[in-house]
Amino acid sequence: MIGIKNTGDFSKTYNFFDRMSQDNIDKILSEYGKRGVLALQEATPKRTGLTSRSWSYRIEHENGKTILLFDNSNIQNGTPIAIIIQYGFVTKTGYRVQGRDYINPALGPIYEEIMDRFQREVDT
Repeated sequence: MIGIKNTGDFSKTYNFFDRMSQDNIDKILSEYGKRGVLALQEATPKRTGLTSRSWSYRIEHENGKTILLFDNSNIQNGTPIAIIIQYGFVTKTGYRVQGRDYINPALGPIYEEIMDRFQREVDT
């Protein structure tokens, strides 16, 4: 015979949901969105500065999830410049230009702070 025994409750989780309205979650994510844009602007390699100045964020609600997204509007001939800086590209002559990982180091600490913030909210 297999039995399952559960102890404890979900009171901290329920308290968290009571305190955290959708507006409050959006406000917190907006704060981190602004900080993420600043981090990306600082980390983006600058030749002309256009890609660096083209960062923005948005918050979407989809299937019960709230998502913080970062966008870059510098698109040349259908190519997102921020992505080719990140991952590299091949020139018309076949030369490979190595990418430079700048997005992950810029946003990594921001994501960690978001996780820590919401964990503290749940633990309270």
